[in-house]
Amino acid sequence: MTAPHSRSRRALAIPAGMALATALAFLPNVTAAAAPQAAPAATDAGSLSYVVNVRPGHGPSVHVKKAIAEAGGTIVTSYDQIGVIVVHSANADFAKTLREVPGVQSAGATRNAPLPAQSTGDMGTPKVLGAQEAAAVQAADGQDPLEPLQWDLPAIKADKAHEKSLGSDKVTVAVLDTGVDDTHPDLAPNFDRAASVNCVAGKPDTTDGAWRPATGENPHGTHVAGEIAAAKNGLGMTGVAPGVKVAGIKVANPAGYFYTEAVVCGFVWAAEHGVDVTNNSYYTDPWYFNCTDDPDQKALVEAVTRASRYAERKGAVNVAAAGNESYDLAADSITDPVSPNDATPSDRVIDPSECFDIPTQLPGVVTVASTGAKGIKSSFSNYGLGVIDIAAPGGDSTRYQTPAPPATSGLILGTLPGGKWGYMAGTSMATPHVAGVAALIKSTHPNASPALVKALLYAEADATPCTDPYDIDADGKVDAVCEGTKNRNGFYGWGTADALDAVSW
Repeated sequence: MTAPHSRSRRALAIPAGMALATALAFLPNVTAAAAPQAAPAATDAGSLSYVVNVRPGHGPSVHVKKAIAEAGGTIVTSYDQIGVIVVHSANADFAKTLREVPGVQSAGATRNAPLPAQSTGDMGTPKVLGAQEAAAVQAADGQDPLEPLQWDLPAIKADKAHEKSLGSDKVTVAVLDTGVDDTHPDLAPNFDRAASVNCVAGKPDTTDGAWRPATGENPHGTHVAGEIAAAKNGLGMTGVAPGVKVAGIKVANPAGYFYTEAVVCGFVWAAEHGVDVTNNSYYTDPWYFNCTDDPDQKALVEAVTRASRYAERKGAVNVAAAGNESYDLAADSITDPVSPNDATPSDRVIDPSECFDIPTQLPGVVTVASTGAKGIKSSFSNYGLGVIDIAAPGGDSTRYQTPAPPATSGLILGTLPGGKWGYMAGTSMATPHVAGVAALIKSTHPNASPALVKALLYAEADATPCTDPYDIDADGKVDAVCEGTKNRNGFYGWGTADALDAVSW
């Protein structure tokens, strides 16, 4: 790893289990809290979860069902549309046995820790905006009270875009994450309950409110939702697309793991509930990179690929965070020291063209890098020519990139559970800016296919040339090398997202 370990998908101190894309532990004046520890479920003690991939469209055959049962497996659910079966089994050889069964294309364990995951670790917590700081903000006419603190909105011309359009309430962005607190006053006006669900167990839980984070769970998803669609309602902050709908699809368990079966459930749910854009600020645990020469990891790649492609075929643009480890994702090799993060990780050297961060590196997914208040690549952001599609504000240490007044923090303001607001940073925070711009494009062009929305997203981006040399900490040493041209390069992809163009064409 070329940066301090982070356990949040895109956070810089990755202890076991948290695959969020925040980037907090490395930032000055940001505290960390212990993740809650899940109690073991008696009925699943010693069991693991598996995905079994069969031919899409037909469901598991009688032969495959019998083989699953004989191998000690219990089917949790089957996504027949994409041929992915979720199974629990205490048989350590379950996947190996199923891979020999005719009709099974791949099978693999989605985790190493027994159900439910048994680990704790530090995870970044947001810097909560204090009442005194909020009261000191002087908003201009037409601004929400906290909008002057949001340097990220003018950075992508969202403030100018809002003069033309706030987005359409017929467009929904789903946040696949740790849950969304839809009772927040900045989110309640725009929340899409019908498109919200809890997918943590690998099958939909439609209990009212199941999409919310429980007390003590990570606020990450709520923060992301506010960045996308906090209402322009005269209180709090303003989202990039404050007129669109936002849904919560909870895919992280209480210990903070985003396991394959939950992610598959999330994409399929989004596909079948009219979602136009999905925001994915995480990597799928327990492997940061999933290598296709490993039969278990190959099955995970196949399952999430099928699910994300299904969502796109049904009309959704999938947007994902690039990661916070300062990796060059186009390099010949990367050392991954954090996988598997629910067992005993060890340094392994991987080829990122053969081992994939999912869903970030999957076909069709919009991969987002982070910029800071000065408009250059955030100190933590992953990069890579041909991998990064677009860049957007995700924040950075104020020491590296200081915003212009009246903004005071180089981090990104967002909503927090319990009616609060606070700052976070990471490619997790960059991704919702792009999801919001994609929602504005879909609002302007309601009949546009996902392919057209993505084409417009890239065409409308502001070309951003390589930062060369890139010495973010000003110590005289180059911290990363950007390759490519002004119009497409490894730091910024096709450029920086432009919300104004999204509502002008």
